[in-house]
Amino acid sequence: MLVDNAVHGDSRVQKAARSAAAAGWDVTLLGRSPDGAPHRWLLGRAEVRLLPMGGPTTGAQARRRRAVAALGGLRRPVERAYTRFWSVAMRERAWRRLEPSLWQYERAYGPVVDALDPDLIHAHDFRMLGVGARAKLRASERGRNVRLLWDAHEFLPGIKPWRDNVRWLPAHRAHEREYAPYADAVVTVSDELARLLQAEHGLAERPAVVLNAPDLPDGVTPTESLRQRCGIGPEVPLLVYSGAAAPQRGLGVLVEALPRLPGTHLAFVVNRPDGDYVQGLVARATELGVADRLHVGGYVAADEVVSLLAGADVGVIPIEHWPNHEIALITKFFEYSHARLPIVVSDVRTMAETVRRTGQGEVFRAGDVADLVRAVQTVLTDPTRHRAAYDAPGLLESWSWPAQAEVLDRVYTFLLPHGDGTITP
Repeated sequence: MLVDNAVHGDSRVQKAARSAAAAGWDVTLLGRSPDGAPHRWLLGRAEVRLLPMGGPTTGAQARRRRAVAALGGLRRPVERAYTRFWSVAMRERAWRRLEPSLWQYERAYGPVVDALDPDLIHAHDFRMLGVGARAKLRASERGRNVRLLWDAHEFLPGIKPWRDNVRWLPAHRAHEREYAPYADAVVTVSDELARLLQAEHGLAERPAVVLNAPDLPDGVTPTESLRQRCGIGPEVPLLVYSGAAAPQRGLGVLVEALPRLPGTHLAFVVNRPDGDYVQGLVARATELGVADRLHVGGYVAADEVVSLLAGADVGVIPIEHWPNHEIALITKFFEYSHARLPIVVSDVRTMAETVRRTGQGEVFRAGDVADLVRAVQTVLTDPTRHRAAYDAPGLLESWSWPAQAEVLDRVYTFLLPHGDGTITP
């Protein structure tokens, strides 16, 4: 299994590796080291290995790096012209000029994948797709038929670029177009994304859907309750946001709403509580005189998340309108649901439609402070009515990881019907 992160904090990847290993597959999960040092541990029966990035650079790669680095000092129109030229001249191969840093993943992961000699490669998201496809091609040259499963977490054309330059998105889209045809099967996170991927890449089959759903609660309790974190009692109204902290996640509107929600507290359970963005929100809360009602903390282990969140009164998803935000039920949506929290969500399409259909919460206009306040007050006035939605037969079971693990296992078995059970996801 291949992933472009340090595994910690990526609950989908952790659950996929753990459940595949529990089902009898021999799983090695390769991730990216955050500190330049190799790391190993066991995740259930799966072995996790974090690989240092970097390594020797060829002369050609060094020249590409210098050329792209030089663009950082150029004005935007020149960079756009550079991007257009290589996109037309090299088409799917244009990423080699526009984002040569993608080769770093090949240098770090490629030799390790080859040494493992897997029967199946499970590549998570768009950067690992190229690593997996090239490993598949090298294995074919050795007479080995390695199957490639692409797990598409995002619809790349609809993503907010991770870097502030005009090359990033065209480069990664070209990279994805080049290697998508080598996938023997595709899974993704929603029906809508499955439809978009099939149209974008001309896939013969609609990708199977594996939701970003949590494990069923198994009695695991966090070392510290959410209300203990916040230093408040059970009678205090408490909102929670859990997940990545970034401007497009809309956390600012929550802080702006606090002065209009007297007595209500807000907890952030985020990936970078000390990061500049979150600290900027803390500073804004101080300006508004509500810093004593904003509580910031980091992630807990994946199997503790639902129990931690259950200490709140409302789970909030204030996410802003981006194409990718419209098309799926995201991880925190399912985590809030299993915590049986009423959900207040912005009017991004899929989540808003689901909340309106199930009655499990309220919808507000993204970025609208007054409408957010209205939605929160509506839920706090009668939370029992919204929580009752979770009593619908089979709802939470269908939104659980065991149901998704069954889908993933069927895909593995389809790809390796006569295999020996060895898989390197």
